[in-house]
Amino acid sequence: MSNAVISARGLAKTFLSGDRRIEVLRGVDLEVSAGETVSIRGESGSGKSTLLNLLAGLDAPDSGTLTWEGSPDTGARRRATYLGIVFQSFYLIPELDALQNVLMAARIIKGPGAPELARAKDLLARVGLAERSHHLPTQLSGGERQRVAVARALMNSPRLILADEPTGNLDEQTGSAIIELLVGLSAETRTTLVLVTHNTHHAASCSRQLRLHAGRFE
Repeated sequence: MSNAVISARGLAKTFLSGDRRIEVLRGVDLEVSAGETVSIRGESGSGKSTLLNLLAGLDAPDSGTLTWEGSPDTGARRRATYLGIVFQSFYLIPELDALQNVLMAARIIKGPGAPELARAKDLLARVGLAERSHHLPTQLSGGERQRVAVARALMNSPRLILADEPTGNLDEQTGSAIIELLVGLSAETRTTLVLVTHNTHHAASCSRQLRLHAGRFE
């Protein structure tokens, strides 16, 4: 695909457990086009989170190649502007309110000014938290905290969002609302989305569904 936002070829990853070598990924190929939404399902231990860490440039494969828009540069500085990540456990800074947590993404690149502040407020409004922007994470429900995390992931207008089991700590109704929000915002902003989930209903919300089994796509 000439318009691939992310392209992986032959990604392999092995971990050591005592004297055992565990092949978690065995030659995974993946290309995702601009604006596409892709879900990746698989049973526990199939390598879903490991794959997402490789796609995010947070870990290096034992073999294989990864490019973002054709570039092999997946370093920290480019990662800050190229992609946003939504984790299962939120990872909000407890001492900062919702607005400041969203602004933290901008601080990685430069000191946030008036345009960044306006964008952070707009994003919180889009995720339904305009009236909760000055609440600390401990004052927010689990669903609200994940909405803050979604807004933070979008703060730097990334080309790609990677979401790793973003509903894992939420009840079914709240989780479905978060998936609807993610997919909807992806379509609205033309941001590519790769969603790792074990939930078949959530996976079906994406335009393309993949299944990972024994370290390979079926």
